[in-house]
Amino acid sequence: MHEIPIRSFAVSVVVLRATAGGCEVLLLRRTGTLAGTWCQVAGAIEANETAWQAGLREVEEETGLALDRFYSADICEQFYEADRNAISLLPVFVGFAPEDAAVRLNDEHSDFRWVSFDAAIRMVPFAGQRKVLKHIREEFVDNEPNQWLLIRQASPAE
Repeated sequence: MHEIPIRSFAVSVVVLRATAGGCEVLLLRRTGTLAGTWCQVAGAIEANETAWQAGLREVEEETGLALDRFYSADICEQFYEADRNAISLLPVFVGFAPEDAAVRLNDEHSDFRWVSFDAAIRMVPFAGQRKVLKHIREEFVDNEPNQWLLIRQASPAE
């Protein structure tokens, strides 16, 4: 018997902002791997870094944004990688950006858009991403976020 390895080496962050018209999701258009597809912030966890620290670093590197609040989304994005014959599990985080925050892309992305949840769900290429977005809309927008999920070490107020 041969088992399929489970890898957890990266994080995913869904960045939101509140506007007069409702809550919007930040999507980024990739350049390298999966070039041309729309996605949320994602990236590898570096040595001596927690998953949530990697999430904050990746948001800053990929978008230049400083977040007001940062939460564990209480969900993992999961997918099978055929080239590695492995299942990948990425902890997902939710970050709230100020409404007037300016996005500054790095070279991993060619464009960005602030879109509604419905538009984001149509734009992302994978079912796992759509599942994550639906979960986040329900738990962080339609309802008050669970305060136990707030990552206080990342809060600018502390």
